[in-house]
Amino acid sequence: MPITTTTTPVQSAPQPLAIAPVGEPKGDGRTAATDFLQIESIVLNLDASLRVHARAHFFSWTQGLLQSLIRHELLVCTLCHGKPPAFRADGFSMTTPDPAIFSDMFLRDTAVAPALLKAWEERRYQPVVLDTATSAIGNGAFAREIERLGATQLLVHGVHDADGRAVTLFTFACRSGSVGPRQAYLAQLLAPSLHSAWVRTQLTQRTQSGADKASGQSILTVREQDILKWIYLGKSNFEIGAILKISPLTVKNHVQKILRKLNVVNRTQAIGKSLELRILNP
Repeated sequence: MPITTTTTPVQSAPQPLAIAPVGEPKGDGRTAATDFLQIESIVLNLDASLRVHARAHFFSWTQGLLQSLIRHELLVCTLCHGKPPAFRADGFSMTTPDPAIFSDMFLRDTAVAPALLKAWEERRYQPVVLDTATSAIGNGAFAREIERLGATQLLVHGVHDADGRAVTLFTFACRSGSVGPRQAYLAQLLAPSLHSAWVRTQLTQRTQSGADKASGQSILTVREQDILKWIYLGKSNFEIGAILKISPLTVKNHVQKILRKLNVVNRTQAIGKSLELRILNP
């Protein structure tokens, strides 16, 4: 079934920040002093992005200084690789104590990432602003969860390669009415810095988690890893049993062992931990 996405039009060619004579208000009520403050904030953000070398640095930047330019409740960074693309996602938020839940839902709700990517490509790689209620993701688990944060408006922009293939996609979940052409322009301006900074954190994580990956895979049996993959794809114990030709009770016992070995309390946490340890490679 084709995916249809209703987008809120944004200016297709955003104009640079215009500066008015000092003290003179502009058409939207801003003055030159206001614009100089925003330009200073842009410079500070670009400088801060260069100092990001670990996930903690990226979190501090995006949930701190970057909020002065693009106010958001949640940022989901998505790495796109392969064709058709496979996705890896990471969530950042000061609003919720566990943003990994949202990045997990972003991936598990399989309509979300392809729909956002398609909308961005159809706009010829210009920023996309859409409302969750009227978009293709409006009825999914991810949309319902971000609506609980009060974030019903999405700003989507990314980076693509020379062949037009998406490399990274950044989704800002914002409160309704808080995103317009100005934020879309800022997303275009900051996308290369977001891309470079986040990719550096992925390289760091991969280096640091090399030993963790080996140890993580070694603590799970091949059967447990198989079951974990089906859990990641949203299958129930009954469905996994049918696929692997074992009883649902046997699947349940394996799931309990997986939870104990990963030191987590539920299936969602197991997925998050296995992604962190690179036991799963979406």
